[in-house]
This record gives sequence, C-alpha cells and structure tokens, in this order.
Amino acid sequence: MRLERMAMSVLQPGFDGTEPPDWLRRALGDGLGGVVLFARNLSDRTLTADLVAEIRAESPDVVVAVDEEGGSVTRLEARTGSSWPGNRALGVADDVQVTEHVARRIGRLLGTTGISLDYAPVADVNANPDNPVIGVRSFGADPGLVARHTAAWVDGLQGSGVAACAKHFPGHGDTIADSHIELPTVHASPETLAERDLRPFRAAIDAGVRAIMVGHLLVPALDDVPATLSHAVMTGLLRETLGFRGLVVTDAIEMRAVAAHWPPEEIAVRALSVGADAVCAGISSSDGSSVYALRDAIVAAVRQGRLPEERLAEASRRVGELVGWHAGQAAARAAAVAEPDDDLGLTAATAALHVVGEPRLDRAPLVVEVTARPNQAADSGTPPGVARALAELLPGTQAVSVTVGDPLPDLSADRPLVVVVQDAARHGWIREVLGRALETRPDAIVVETGLPGPPAGAGYVATNGNSRASARAAARRLAHRPPTPEKESPP
Repeated sequence: MRLERMAMSVLQPGFDGTEPPDWLRRALGDGLGGVVLFARNLSDRTLTADLVAEIRAESPDVVVAVDEEGGSVTRLEARTGSSWPGNRALGVADDVQVTEHVARRIGRLLGTTGISLDYAPVADVNANPDNPVIGVRSFGADPGLVARHTAAWVDGLQGSGVAACAKHFPGHGDTIADSHIELPTVHASPETLAERDLRPFRAAIDAGVRAIMVGHLLVPALDDVPATLSHAVMTGLLRETLGFRGLVVTDAIEMRAVAAHWPPEEIAVRALSVGADAVCAGISSSDGSSVYALRDAIVAAVRQGRLPEERLAEASRRVGELVGWHAGQAAARAAAVAEPDDDLGLTAATAALHVVGEPRLDRAPLVVEVTARPNQAADSGTPPGVARALAELLPGTQAVSVTVGDPLPDLSADRPLVVVVQDAARHGWIREVLGRALETRPDAIVVETGLPGPPAGAGYVATNGNSRASARAAARRLAHRPPTPEKESPP
C-alpha cells in the first residue's frame, strides 16, 4: 500500500465535469497527489472555488494545477477571454514591473479559488516566427528580454502565494511543429541552446521558480529521445548543470508527440525514471481506470527494477515539498487579495499596441473577424474578439466571422469596415482573404491580434496578443476612448 500511494502521489490527471467524479474522490483517498483543471471543469470563479474546496475536502495535501498564462491561454476566463494581456504584449511593452504586477493579479485570481500551481509562465524564446503553438505566448524572440520577463512573472505569481511552473524546457520556441500533434525537433547547437533557449530557464531558477515543465521536444544536440524521456535533459542538464531543485513536471502525456510512439504507462515510467517528479495526464478515462493503470505500471516498474524505489520516493517528496510551500503562503495570498483594484489589464494591453496611420471610428462598424482554428493549448471557450469590445463602445456594431473556405460578406461602403486577423503572416489563406477585402474596401482598418506582419489597410493596429484586455485596448484606440476607468471584476 505504501508503494501504491507513492505511485499515486506523482500523478496529476484531469477529469471531466464541474464536480469531482466518484473515481477522483476514490483516487484522492488512495493518495493521488495532483489534479489538473481545464476550461471544461470551470464555469465561473465562485464555482471554481467550490470545486477546489470539494477536491481538498477529499485530500487537503493535493496539488491543484491549471494553465493560466493570461492572453490566449486561460482556463478560469475561457468563456470571457483573459483580463490580462499575454506574454507577447508584455514583452513589447517591456516594463518588468508591469509584468510582475500582471502575474501577481493572475496569482490573486488563482489564490482565491484555492489553486496551488500554475503551469506558467511560458519561458520559450520564440525564435521561429512560423512556430504554430508558441507565438504570442512567448515574451518575444530576444533571449535577454524573455529572461527578465520570465523572472518578473515568477516573482509576481509566487509573490501572491501561488507556485509558478516555467515551461517548456529546454525551449519550444525554435520549432515548426506543435507537440500536441507531432514530435517537434529543435535543430540548434549546444552553444545556441545555452545562449538562447536556456537563458530564460536559468533566470526562472534564479528567481526561485517552484516547478519546471519539460516539453515533448526532440533536441538532437542533447539526446536522441524526447526531452521528457531523456536522462541527459531532465537530470544531466536541468538538475546537475542548471542546479534546479524544485518540482519537474511532464507536459501532458496524451500529446501526440509522445503518445504516437509509446503507451501512456510506458511514458510515465520512463519519465519518472529519468528525473520527472510529476506526470501530467490531462485526459483520463471516464471511470478513472487510466489513472489506476498508470499507478499500477509505476508500481510494477519498481518491483521489476526498471524504476528505482529511491527515485520514486524522491519524486513523491518533491510533490510534498510543493504542497508544503503552498501551505506556508497563506499570508502572501491574503496580502494579494487586499491590494486595491484597478484596470491593470487594459493599461498593460494599451502599452503594447502598435498603430500605423490614424485609424478612427466615429460610428458603429462592420467587423469581419478572420480566424484560424486555435491551437490546442488554448483549450475550449471562445475568447471575445475586437467586435465584442467595439460593440460595448459603439452600439450597433455588426460582426461576421470568416474561417477558411468561407465567402466574405457584403462589404458595401455604407458603414466603416474593420478586418480582424490573427497571424496573417503565418496563414496564406488569411492573407488572401484580407487582400480581397482590401481590394473592395481600401479604406478598411486592419487589426492584427497575433504576431504582426507588414501593416495593411488605411489604418493598422497590432495588439500583440489575443485576450479580452487586448481587444478592449484596440477598441478604445479605434473609438478614441481614454484607456482607463473600468475596474477589473473582483476576484
């Protein structure tokens, strides 16, 4: 029973529904060490707090984790869009105090619901603009900038009493593949990795980050197996070279980068044997049998000698250390709640706007939002676009969504036209749709919510991110409203 409970303690599964299912309650009683929450579990902040309280009632010493990056990746605000701009916008503004304060506000949101671990910040250097999954989730392409903002984000979040988890070690920025779908390869020399990709992780470690998530990445300069299964990466590089002593978490083991090659039980055993302390399993079977299968595989691996019991005990101990750290941060969480409210998200997003020309709306426009399918990291929920934010300021605003293969609506010039795109520089079909729209309406205003490309239209606004905060900032700029005043909703 001791070995089985130890094996359960290193697992961090997800589940379906907005209440703990029976299998999860049973697993918590059997020693389950962590739970990961997704948008599918969270309907509003009050119910989120109730859900976490139910989980903790079954096991007070459980790590409750979530992906809450701000920007396009939010779980608690998936239905409304994040109140805070994402990393790219913060990097463009390049004010580390603002970055720290934004992370502190995100920590306040999580702390008031009882969540103990945030799988953030993204510490990847977005060295490849064609990267399909990082993009605006990164602070930028400059290693120094990413390093200082990563450290500031860690300071802000952990200063609010919630543990940070820098990801995706050793760096997911220089890839052209999405690890949710296939195994990305980072073709970089050891020297480039050290000076570029590892620099933000060193900064996070120096800032005292409590956890680091290792990505499903193949880095031939380091090993010939994915980083999550590599002793050279997990133990040799992260532990021995960089000196990290906190919790090492795997990225979700159902991601195709590894799941296409090994069964989940094998991934879990291999990851633990090479240095992982917690195994993230975002998708679990409806009866929880997949979680128990992972436990049994870990126990069998110990008994067979494939996984040293001392290694499993070390991993379990590190999970317990994070639980203990969180328990000791009650005063920090209380202090974060006591801080005065202001509209920090809007202010930060406004500082990141890049405007070309003098785009101005004096009446309600037609907004055509040209959208690609969001990457899987964004989870569920539809973030509000610029159209919704404009409608709040200019009643009568009409919105039309266009995706690949859809025809353009009637663009007759009886009202102003705003065309909203996301990553037009990376999607040929979006550039083609935008070109057709501008042929008909050269007076159109273009708003880019992803990585900016060449300016287009009679006026151009780049938000450097897709969040409710960035949409509001763009809308206020177009409607010539001051970038102040509404207070953020209470925690």
